[in-house]
Amino acid sequence: MTLSVTDLSCARGGMPVLEGVSFTLEPGRVLVLRGPNGIGKTTLLRTIAGLQPALSGEITGAEDRVAYGAHADGLKAALTVWENLAFWAGIYGTPLERIKPALFAFDLYPLQYRQAQALSAGQKRRLSLARLLLTGRPVWLLDEPTVSMDAASVGLFAEAVKAQCADGGSALIATHIDLGLETDTLDLTPYKATPVWEFADRAEEEEFFA
Repeated sequence: MTLSVTDLSCARGGMPVLEGVSFTLEPGRVLVLRGPNGIGKTTLLRTIAGLQPALSGEITGAEDRVAYGAHADGLKAALTVWENLAFWAGIYGTPLERIKPALFAFDLYPLQYRQAQALSAGQKRRLSLARLLLTGRPVWLLDEPTVSMDAASVGLFAEAVKAQCADGGSALIATHIDLGLETDTLDLTPYKATPVWEFADRAEEEEFFA
């Protein structure tokens, strides 16, 4: 099923940041979000994920089909790598047998009995991404997923995305780096929201802040 976003407007902190965003994400495809820092990539992903309401517009094909990967790793520090994945498998009703392939996919098998708090930043990130393989969700929404990861780890992530798409899934990714994947690109710059108000001239601005 296609993820479709039509004329979507969304806000951050009550202030509109994007307006009129429209795109479709077909099964088997990767769409990369581009734009300068602060343009609203995270806000858009959170809105599509249902973590905050849209100001206007329509989102179809999301519902319970999306898995959202945020900036934060979202790990339980006192649990081991395996226990963290088991926790998320339980949340999504995924058989525990699928943990082992997830460990191998992100080169975590040798670390499976290590507590998350003892992992390096890159290892924590790989563990966070390994959770995606246990969600059973066909659409991945990922916000700068490769932060703290070296080139080899980025390669593992790219392979996981390829497998996701080969299985009929898709991915919407906010990233500044080249993942070495065949992707489509959406530049959010043209969708930057018009300020709610603007000063007519410099004199009016100075008077306002006087």
